[in-house]
Amino acid sequence: MAMLWKFMRVAKYSKTALSPKVKVRGIPTHSRHSSSKSVPSDFAASAPCSNTVELLGKSYPQDDYSNVTEKILSKVGKNLHNRKHHPLWLIKEQVKEHFYKHYLGRRGTPLFSVYDGLSPVVTIQQNFDSLLIPQNHASRRKEDNYYLNRDHMLRAHTSAHQWDLIHSGLDAFLAVGDVYRRDTIDNTHYPVFHQMEGVRLFSCHELFSSVKDGEGLQLFEQGHRTAHKQECHTMEAVRLVEFNLKQVLTKLMTHIFGDGLQVRWVDCYFPFTHPSFEMEINFQGEWMEVLGCGVMEQQLVNSAGAQDKIGWAFGLGLERLAMILYDIPDIRLFWSEDERFLKQFIGPHIWQKIKFQPLSRYPPLINDISFWLPSETYSQNDFYDLVRSIGGDLIEKVVLLDEFAHPKTKKVSHCYRIIYRHPERTLTQDEVHRIHRAIEESAVRELGVEGRF
Repeated sequence: MAMLWKFMRVAKYSKTALSPKVKVRGIPTHSRHSSSKSVPSDFAASAPCSNTVELLGKSYPQDDYSNVTEKILSKVGKNLHNRKHHPLWLIKEQVKEHFYKHYLGRRGTPLFSVYDGLSPVVTIQQNFDSLLIPQNHASRRKEDNYYLNRDHMLRAHTSAHQWDLIHSGLDAFLAVGDVYRRDTIDNTHYPVFHQMEGVRLFSCHELFSSVKDGEGLQLFEQGHRTAHKQECHTMEAVRLVEFNLKQVLTKLMTHIFGDGLQVRWVDCYFPFTHPSFEMEINFQGEWMEVLGCGVMEQQLVNSAGAQDKIGWAFGLGLERLAMILYDIPDIRLFWSEDERFLKQFIGPHIWQKIKFQPLSRYPPLINDISFWLPSETYSQNDFYDLVRSIGGDLIEKVVLLDEFAHPKTKKVSHCYRIIYRHPERTLTQDEVHRIHRAIEESAVRELGVEGRF
């Protein structure tokens, strides 16, 4: 969800940001189909030239904020969550079916509508401003996001679509899509992953109709903000919204992982949501975080035109759920074209029990790299992104082994260990050496470091 994205470990766009085929108001909530078609991957992106980036049929002028790489652009439009029989598609369809069956409107039609083809290119207004994220907040940093320029970026969370979908008149929806963040490199982190956003708004009647003698209860009051509620909410309203949210998500996780699943909630303080939580589940004896959620910031709801309603939102990572459910050990496998991987998820129905059978475990090749950091600001995410851009999915993990400050010069040195492993074949020393050499040269040229090679 919007306000939690920076802190989850999983886990107002303009009208023109929508695909031309998407008409938010025009899609009935009872439709059992997603809101728009996937963008064909061969039309997704072309390599950035010196002045512009061509992406999804549009040109974006580059400026001092542009930092999206050709490697990342090549992922745009793949839409793995819409690829039939892909494990991410299976998870998405399971969640959709659960919501379609268990949450119905007054006419017996599904309450929640689903949008899984919204453009991943959003404005800064959509990704941050509409969600009340302050101008100086750390989540806006270039080191953590992929910017096309100062005005446009690849969405960092599906929450970037909250404001517009609420503004269009929707009270209950799921938004699914690929999101982009510059991050560390290991078996659970990848610069592109997939999220599902859930939002539900309640009128006074909807929230209190089932409460005995609830006629006099109200959604709002003139009060003060605490760790448990916003200043405009009544405590009764907050508690009911919180209860509904936890009940919805507990039922969802039990439906996916089976009866007997243990769930616990961890209270969190996030500056844009009160109260807020992370959900952890106990799967095979280990507690794992799977999503973040909370009562929506009323200022956001009000600005989107739903002043007389209160609501909740959640955000879950599809890769995180799929890795747990199917026992997939490496997040890179979701991008594999190897039939030995993909065929394992073809079945007669979306609820078929599947346990991933590992492909041959090819040996890793390990190389270290050390360099003195430049005097100006250095970001580890810049280095990780550079490694990803050159090594691609051959890079299994990058670890900061050592950080050393010279006692006289005060210069700081980093030593990283890069683990190379191809998921589908054995790498040779020669090809890894060429990649590693290219990383060394690019680090000096692009990051201004002083090599200790």
